[in-house]
Amino acid sequence: MSLNRSEKEAVINEVTSLAAKAQTLVIAEYRGITVADMTKLRADARSKGVSLSVLKNTLARRAVAGSQFDVVADQMTGPLVYGFSEDAVAAAKVVADFAKTNDKLVIRGGAFGGKALDVNGVKQLANIPSKEVLLAQLCGLLMSPISRTAVVLGALAAKKGEGAEVAAEAAAA
Repeated sequence: MSLNRSEKEAVINEVTSLAAKAQTLVIAEYRGITVADMTKLRADARSKGVSLSVLKNTLARRAVAGSQFDVVADQMTGPLVYGFSEDAVAAAKVVADFAKTNDKLVIRGGAFGGKALDVNGVKQLANIPSKEVLLAQLCGLLMSPISRTAVVLGALAAKKGEGAEVAAEAAAA
């Protein structure tokens, strides 16, 4: 079913607004995926804040023209699913996790920060921990020297307290 001109403009405007807000774009080929698997992928993507769309490639190229995702316009051929996310790693993580369990979904590439990513780049981006995990690791690193110092000071205080008790016993005897 083909779209008329106004419907095409609406799709382009919608994808342009998605691209303006997004940090990451992941492109994957979905040839051979069942409807049930695609529905599962879309539900998982929606729950993680990823906008997953099957678009006509010409409309997708027009929508990303002039944006930071223009660098992957040459990769937009064939049956593709486009994943946009405001979170830097969410789209890559959703698509890469699904591709691990379903060999029909083939990651083609993506874009992050105005740079094109190949398949390995998308997989590396997917392996980066979430923002919350990174913040927790940073807090752990910042707390580590403080807690070590507290342990050492506690041991010194215990040792001095032990020495004072021995001296008090010797004076009493």
